[in-house]
Amino acid sequence: MQLGDVADVASALGATADLRIRWNGESLDRLLDEAHAALVERLVMVLEPMGWECFVEVTFSIYGERGSIDVLGLHRTRGAALLREVKSVVPDNQATLMALDRKRRLLPRILEERGRQSTLVACLLVIGDSSTARRRVARHGATFDLAFPTRGRAVAHWLRNPVEPMSGLAFLPIAPRTRNRRTSVARERVRPRAPRSTQPRNHIT
Repeated sequence: MQLGDVADVASALGATADLRIRWNGESLDRLLDEAHAALVERLVMVLEPMGWECFVEVTFSIYGERGSIDVLGLHRTRGAALLREVKSVVPDNQATLMALDRKRRLLPRILEERGRQSTLVACLLVIGDSSTARRRVARHGATFDLAFPTRGRAVAHWLRNPVEPMSGLAFLPIAPRTRNRRTSVARERVRPRAPRSTQPRNHIT
């Protein structure tokens, strides 16, 4: 059967067809996990100098709703809280929007359980930068524009001066792998080392 026929049959049944490609057993999953971890680490390296206190893999279980926040940031002087969803590839639109909406709704309670609070809550979807990722986002431009109206330099400006609510999307290059550096995914405060001068410059676009 052609893929289009499978999708038509699924649509007629009120379902969606999900195609999964497996490569060398679990190798593809490990590759995606490694890219995700590298992207999280690089994001923290970008945000710490901007005045953000960062926590990674923050888990929660509230009223039966469970999940984790890739990176939770609290601004040291502005009192803003920012939840960041990190994707090494362009995610499924519906699932990502639902997850972000749930996490944003629960964030005040998540902070309360940790003895913290914020004056405003914002969210940021961070995607590994590539020409393919940008094309896929552009292909669903109307959806992404509506859900994440803040982009590019406006995101970087907001991160330096978070004074109002924000919902944004940013592309961030995935840091190259090095021999002596290991990505930290512990559920605790992250204090990354300062990037070496030989590493590519970190930037959000």
